[in-house]
Amino acid sequence: MAEAYIIDAVRTPRSIGKIGKGALSHMHPQHIAATVLKALKDRNNLKTDEVDDIIWSTSSQSGNQGGDMGRMAALDAGYDIKASGVTLDRFCGGGITAVNLAAGQIMSGMEDLLIAGGTEMMSYVNDYGSKVRQALGGPAGLGGSNARLQAKHPQSNQGVCADAIASKEGISREALEALGIVSQRRAEIAIKEGRFNKSVVPVLDDDGNVVLDHDEYPRPESTAERFAEMKPAFEMFRDFPTSEGGPTFGQLINQKYPDIDQMGKLVLRYSKLIHGFPSHLRIHSSGIIISQEPISCYSATIMPPKGYPTTQFSMLEAEDIGLFKFDILSQRGLGKIKDSLEVIKNNQGVEIDIHRSTLAHRCEAAGLVDDDDAFLRICHIVVEAVHNYTVIETVSGGRHQMIHRPGNAFQFAGDDILGDIARDVDGIGSESAN
Repeated sequence: MAEAYIIDAVRTPRSIGKIGKGALSHMHPQHIAATVLKALKDRNNLKTDEVDDIIWSTSSQSGNQGGDMGRMAALDAGYDIKASGVTLDRFCGGGITAVNLAAGQIMSGMEDLLIAGGTEMMSYVNDYGSKVRQALGGPAGLGGSNARLQAKHPQSNQGVCADAIASKEGISREALEALGIVSQRRAEIAIKEGRFNKSVVPVLDDDGNVVLDHDEYPRPESTAERFAEMKPAFEMFRDFPTSEGGPTFGQLINQKYPDIDQMGKLVLRYSKLIHGFPSHLRIHSSGIIISQEPISCYSATIMPPKGYPTTQFSMLEAEDIGLFKFDILSQRGLGKIKDSLEVIKNNQGVEIDIHRSTLAHRCEAAGLVDDDDAFLRICHIVVEAVHNYTVIETVSGGRHQMIHRPGNAFQFAGDDILGDIARDVDGIGSESAN
């Protein structure tokens, strides 16, 4: 199989996609596409009659963006009429699909030299689409007003669908905006370091004047507070009718996901509760948090590749909230134990030998030191005996944690071992660290 090589890659600067705001909004879409095709031709001294095909992607193939833009833009860029062109539509995945198809043609031996890319002028698409909606009384939509298809697979607005996906997957607005802020700052760094200097080509008018030679979109000054003040981008479209008297974009989604509104409300509710929680994952083996309320009251859950609901929870937050927390020794615990003993020694002047604790003696006497099942039974007793809002951590042989309750107001029932734990900890004082 032949190898496919990328010889060069160029793009025009990204312009604001609104009429009157973006520097390119008055340009013809074919002019924009021809700009990159001409740059490839001139930079690489292409013999355009040897170009086998130009595979182009355009999602909204209507009006000025209709008529096989790949072919038309190539002719506008001065390519030989022997260079054929085809235009495809795979929505936002069209550009990468065009590149993949071009590579596949070369690797299969069908063709030798291809150009692949795409063009989408959102300023024109939005303006043209608005005129079409006014003329037709509503948008035809992705399904082309096919009622039978719409009944099987409702086609809603893309932005409204994105909001629905975020609600369904439990992705909060704050999390998305945080990613946006990071992306903006990375873009600023890349621009300052000149990472796009080779690939970005300026757009010129017919007289050779520069229309745009830099990206208009980067907003590195963006902040979470500033984003929070902005209205959701697609909220207005949710209740927008797809046709006169027809269902709204939101109702189309509800046809497939009737509970999505409730999911959205839960995301908004819990995103406020978990604001400021740790945003990183750490492995902590054999850790158990016990809560009378669903854990989602305190932390959002995510679905990693394995498909198990996972939450981000720090032991410090658990203690602040007042959750039951069992931590049967992990590797992280070894270092924390040593640190804890040092803090107790420095603050309280008490040296503790965790291997000779009262509980350890009691377990040894009962023959439970090496019996994991028995140890877990002890944990169960602790859970049953301790009142609400107590963080429980246990001591048994090599397993060590500390017990803490605000004010040291320990009240236990039934088992003498628990009384020994309480007395040991009350004797240390309230400066224990974890």
